Amino acid sequence: MPSVKPPRKSLSDLEHLVMDVIWKRSAATAEDVREALAARHPMKDSTTRTVLKRLEEKGYLEHRVEGRTNIYRGLTAPENVAVRAVRQIIDRFCGGSIEQLLVGMVNDEVLDEQELQRLAKKLVRLKSRKEEG
Repeated sequence: MPSVKPPRKSLSDLEHLVMDVIWKRSAATAEDVREALAARHPMKDSTTRTVLKRLEEKGYLEHRVEGRTNIYRGLTAPENVAVRAVRQIIDRFCGGSIEQLLVGMVNDEVLDEQELQRLAKKLVRLKSRKEEG
């Protein structure tokens, strides 16, 4: 039986800002992160390093050492983090039902007719691929 990875803890707003910097650069030092966020969210060096350490502990980052500097890189693509966040919303607010989420999005006009048609076409293509394979 395949092992199931436990869900990672969700990202705080600040952690998400830090991850955005790292995703855009593919790798960054604590100083890179601090400078990139200085205009939007100024942080002390110690705060930056604490956030990076916390992200490593949560499994979102890893680092390598070059000289005396830690170089951080993401272990998870942003779209995977988004999928997990949506899954948590579905579990929390929709009783685990994707259908309930989609119906709510249609009822509240979050999805327009064109988006629904594109989604329906994608579902048909996925279904036919599964039937072929």
